[in-house]
Amino acid sequence: MKRLSVPAAELHVLDRGAGLPLVLLHAFPLDHSMWSAQIERFASQYRVIAPDLRGFGTSSVTAGTVTMEQLADDVAAILDGLGVTEPVVLAGLSMGGYAAFQFFRKYPQRLRALVLSNTRAAADTAEARQGRLKTIDQVLTIGAGPVAEAMLPRFFTTESFERLPGVVEFVRERILLTAPEGIAAALRGLAERPDVTGLLPEIKLPTLVVAGADDAITPAGEMRTMAAAIAGSELVVLPGAGHLSALETPVEFNTALARFLRKLEA
Repeated sequence: MKRLSVPAAELHVLDRGAGLPLVLLHAFPLDHSMWSAQIERFASQYRVIAPDLRGFGTSSVTAGTVTMEQLADDVAAILDGLGVTEPVVLAGLSMGGYAAFQFFRKYPQRLRALVLSNTRAAADTAEARQGRLKTIDQVLTIGAGPVAEAMLPRFFTTESFERLPGVVEFVRERILLTAPEGIAAALRGLAERPDVTGLLPEIKLPTLVVAGADDAITPAGEMRTMAAAIAGSELVVLPGAGHLSALETPVEFNTALARFLRKLEA
């Protein structure tokens, strides 16, 4: 892991391999390690860059609000710090996808392609926003435990809980290791993130949209609608996957991503 200075933060970043840069942006409230199966699969062929976004993993915590735009700016600063000048393939899952939309909005010239996994273009509903604000109060009072207990059943399918207990426990541990202030800052940013539905028709890049067939947070039907608004995008719906498709169905996820990356280089 490399440690890079960006405005008002120190970020830990995995940078492995060589070739076309593949940047992986993790979900809330995890860190770069959620991409372990993808790092192992693709670092022999591509330059895989996977940061702990600010407030998560071993990166420093920013008080107040961390917006999705700020995360996008951090990615640009990371690329600068690593000397990456060529356009990258940017993959984001859930919160990582929200940051990827903002990166496209601000830095389209730095993109070769997009991978949008288990994410959405719409802003929070009023109910969802209130739920995030309530969670902030809980996490700052009693820690990350309530976040883990509330999110795990929504992250994974019932079958995954039974089939992949080690993966479920891994995600629980990552959440519990996350600083409450980092969780709160990201929740504020998630609650105020803008609706980017109008941005979708502007995406002219090769785009892979990955959905979990049983995702309770970003349903496959919603992602299908999102993909339809991005001209020429490819939609892959992974059977048996919930919200953390890269963790629940890593072989199928990697197969779809490998096929997409091969097309880029054809």
